[in-house]
Amino acid sequence: MPENTNQRVAERLREAADLLGAQGANPFRVSAYRKAADTVRDLDRDLGAMVREGGEEALTDLPNIGTGIASAIREIVTTGRWSQLERLRGSLDPEGLLATLPGIGPKLAERIHDELHIESLEQLEAAAHEGSLEKVPGVGARRAESVRATLAARLGRQTRRSRRDARNSPGVKLLLEVDADYREKADAGDLPTIAPKRFNPEGRSWLPIMHADREGWHFTALYSNTARAHDLGKTGDWVVVYFYDADHEEGQHTIVTETRGPLEGRRVVRGREAECRDYYGVSG
Repeated sequence: MPENTNQRVAERLREAADLLGAQGANPFRVSAYRKAADTVRDLDRDLGAMVREGGEEALTDLPNIGTGIASAIREIVTTGRWSQLERLRGSLDPEGLLATLPGIGPKLAERIHDELHIESLEQLEAAAHEGSLEKVPGVGARRAESVRATLAARLGRQTRRSRRDARNSPGVKLLLEVDADYREKADAGDLPTIAPKRFNPEGRSWLPIMHADREGWHFTALYSNTARAHDLGKTGDWVVVYFYDADHEEGQHTIVTETRGPLEGRRVVRGREAECRDYYGVSG
C-alpha cells in the first residue's frame, strides 16, 4: 500500500469514526467510516493518483466509499485538511482556511464565512461558480473569477457539484425540531462537549455537540462559534445544523432567533425564511 497518502487518509477516517462513536452518533455512521478506513488501508493504489486521474468517481468505484466519503477523501488529499473531522475535534478554523487563498485576507475571509457559512474550499468553489460569492461585499466579479481559477488549480477538480438547496435538504419543520432538541439537551447538560480551539484561550470543553437521526437523515448540531456570533453575543442562540444523507454527503443550515419582521422572536432557518413563514402561518 502507498504508505503516505493512503495511511494518512485511513487514520483520519478512523479518527472520525472514533470521535463520532464517543459523541454518541449512530453506529451505522460510525461503521461506515471504519469500513471506508479499512478499504483505504488495504488499497494497493495511491489515492492521490486516483483523485488526479479520475476524480471522485474513481473513489466511488471502491468498496464502502460513497459520494460523501469520496468527497471527504478528496478534500484530505487535495488540501491536507478535512473540515468535518476538524469540527468533531473542535479545531475548525474556516476563516484561516479561506485566508490561505491569494486575495482573501482575514477580514474578507470572516465576511465570506459569516455571509455564506462556508467552511471548506469545496463549498467556496461552489459559491464562486453559482454567483453567490461575488455578492459578498469586497469580492466582486473579478475577485470571484480569481478565486475560481485558484481553486481549480488547487483542487484539480474534474467535476463540480452545486451546494445543496431546499429541494434536497431536510424540511424546515425537521430542522427546527433538531434545533429545539439540541438547545433543550444543551441547556440540561445532557450532551457531550468539545473544546474548540477558536475563541477559547483556556481550552475549556464548553461547546455541546449532538448527533441525531431523523427521517433518514443524520444530523450534527452545535452552537455557532464564529467571530460574529461572539461579537453579537449569540453563541447561545445561533445553532449550526449539519445534515448527511445515506451517502454521507453534507449540507448545513444556521438556525437563529429572528430579531425583526413578521418572524420576530421565532426560530428561523437562515436562507429559508419564506418556508418558515409558511410553517408558522405568518404572512410576509
